[in-house]
Amino acid sequence: MKKTIFEGTVSAVCTSEKTGTVKVSKDEIVLEAGSGVSGDAHAGSWHRQVSLISKEHIENFEKESGETLVPGAFGENIIVSGFDPASLSPGSILKIGDAELEITQLGKECHSDCVIKTRTGKCIMPVYGVFAEVKKSGVIRPGDGIEVFAPDLARPFQCAIITVSDKGSSGQRKDESGPMMEKLLTDAGYEIRESIIIPDEKEIIKRNLKRLSDKRGMDIIFTSGGTGFAKRDVTPEATEEVIEKRVPGIPEALRANSMKYTDRAMLSRQTAGIRGNTLIVNLPGSPKAVKENLEYLIPLLRHGLEILRGTDGECGADHKK
Repeated sequence: MKKTIFEGTVSAVCTSEKTGTVKVSKDEIVLEAGSGVSGDAHAGSWHRQVSLISKEHIENFEKESGETLVPGAFGENIIVSGFDPASLSPGSILKIGDAELEITQLGKECHSDCVIKTRTGKCIMPVYGVFAEVKKSGVIRPGDGIEVFAPDLARPFQCAIITVSDKGSSGQRKDESGPMMEKLLTDAGYEIRESIIIPDEKEIIKRNLKRLSDKRGMDIIFTSGGTGFAKRDVTPEATEEVIEKRVPGIPEALRANSMKYTDRAMLSRQTAGIRGNTLIVNLPGSPKAVKENLEYLIPLLRHGLEILRGTDGECGADHKK
């Protein structure tokens, strides 16, 4: 394990049997690898198994609101002190005794008002809360020490897949492009962290691109669909509105390669760009086109992704891959 970047202490541990309720302070909690907190409503095979927040943020909230809160009021499983979990990057590792957690998401979207927000008009979990997966099991108690380690830059590239399809998201059509992307990327050594199907709605596409790059820290996001001439095809427009840097060479090269198979490739409007440390690439909607695009693109991506990660030099250098 790498050098410790932060050290802290467990201030409180909490669980709840139902979602959407205040958690209850406990003397100890049991973390189970691949699941989360034993007996907690949020445990399961997903990326938000355990929630954490700093004691300092809770104390600041109490001062500003005049509220006196009990542990678990924001639905958090673990309250920490000595460092701010919200300052960490996804992929950071927390070691608490025998247990290990990997940070998988910063903040969250609130889809309903929690007890605290209903009472005070404000909730701090969307901004200062973080979520983690349990990598190693263990028992955690208040007073336990915490060691925090930076993300392992040698880990596989973290990838998210978005299938953009009205019919696919409504269940009227079986998604074949998503599974095709998952297989090709997994075979190439990428780690698929999330795969979703959403409708052809610009704001929904934008919201998920931002979430996956900003909150989940993906190395790369692939979209499939919505790149044609139909009025509902808005994936390139949504992508252009969230990226900070365009990468025109990728779609240009993909269209040129696809022209070997069909002249209609010239009609694809796919684009690509960078948001933060995340590369976003649009692919066409058909499984055949997805396969042709990825088989051509995957061998060429590593250098660019390593630059975004900070583990390789500039693109202008002479690289022979």
